[in-house]
Amino acid sequence: MTELAPYAAHSSQTRGRTHPEAPAAPRSEFQRDRDRIIHSTGFRRLEYKTQVFVNHEGDLFRTRLTHSLEVAQIGRTIARLLGLNEDLVEAVALAHDLGHTPFGHAGQDALNACMKEHGGFEHNLQSLRVVDLLEERYAEFDGLNLTFEAREGILKHCALGNAEKLGAVGARFLARTQPSLEAQITNLADEIAYNNHDVDDGLRSGLINIEQLMEVRLFARHHDEVKARYPALNGRRIVTETVRRIINTLILDLVATTRSNIETSAVGSIDDVRATAPLAAFSEVLLDEHRELKRFLHRHLYRHYKVARMSAKASRIISDLYTAFIGDARLLPPEHQARESLEGARAVADYIAGMTDRYAMREHRRIFAVEEICS
Repeated sequence: MTELAPYAAHSSQTRGRTHPEAPAAPRSEFQRDRDRIIHSTGFRRLEYKTQVFVNHEGDLFRTRLTHSLEVAQIGRTIARLLGLNEDLVEAVALAHDLGHTPFGHAGQDALNACMKEHGGFEHNLQSLRVVDLLEERYAEFDGLNLTFEAREGILKHCALGNAEKLGAVGARFLARTQPSLEAQITNLADEIAYNNHDVDDGLRSGLINIEQLMEVRLFARHHDEVKARYPALNGRRIVTETVRRIINTLILDLVATTRSNIETSAVGSIDDVRATAPLAAFSEVLLDEHRELKRFLHRHLYRHYKVARMSAKASRIISDLYTAFIGDARLLPPEHQARESLEGARAVADYIAGMTDRYAMREHRRIFAVEEICS
C-alpha cells in the first residue's frame, strides 16, 4: 500500500471497536475488518441476491456479490491515487450491501411498506445491523465487531430518528458532519460501478440498445472514441471497450476534483475531513453527464415493463412472506421464532432481508403452493 496522506484514516488511530480486542498483528485493524466481512454468511449470500436481473435469469448478469467486488476494485484504485487507506475502502465496499433484501430495490420497497408501522426498512441501516448484531460467528460478541471507521462508512445515510439510537456512529447525522474520505469515495465508487454495469447488463439483456444510449453524452462520446480507434470492431467488445473508458474517465475526474477540493480546504487530518463539507466529488461537467446516464437508466431500464413484471412478482413474494410470518410465527424456523417472540416484526424483517432470491422463492412455494403440501 502506498504511504498514506495525513488526512487518510490511519489504522493505528482507529476509534476502536464496540468490544475491545487484542491487535491482530501482522494484519492492520482495517484488514481484519475486511477479512471478517469476506468470511461472513451475509457476504456469501450476496452471490444469489439481485442487482437488477434476478439471479436465475442469466449466468452473466451482475449480482450483489459481483457488484460489491467491482465497487471494491474501483474504490481501491481511487484510494491509491489519493493516498487514502485502501483496506478501509475495500472493507466498506464489500460490506455496503450486506443488508440488502432479495430482489433488489423492489424487495426493499416491499419490505419497507410492510414495516411502515414498525420503523420501516432501509437496506443501508440493515447492513449496519448485520455487522453489529445479526452475524453469529464469534464466542464473545454478536456481529462482526468492526471498527468505528468501517461502520461509519457502511452507514451512508440515516434518518435522524434512527441516528439518535445509534450512538457514536449516528452522531454525524445529528451534527451534520462528514465521514472519512474513504467512506466518501466508496459511496461514489458505488455509483460508478452500478451505473456502468447496469449499462452493460441492460445491453446484454436486450432491454436497452446502443442506438438509445447514443442519446447519452457520456456513452456516445466514449463509443465514438472506440469506433474511431477500432473501426472494424463489433459485438460485445464495443460495449466493454466503451464501458471501461467511461469508468476510467469518471475515476480520473473524481480523483482530480477531490484532490483539488482537498488542497483548497487545506485539511490535514481525518478530523479536519469530518469537519469540512464533502470533499469527494465529480466536476460539474462530469456530474451533469453522469446524472444524465442515471436518468436514462431509470427511464429505459429500471422502468422497462419486463423489469416491472419481475419487480411486481418480487413485491408479492416479500409481502406474502411477511404477512404469513407476522400472522403465524410458527411458520418461521425455530431460531427465528425465538427472536420473533422478543423483537416481533423486526425479527421477521431480519429473516426476510437475509434471504437470497432463490431461497425467498422456495419459502414462498413451501408456504403457499398447493403442490408443496406433502413435501
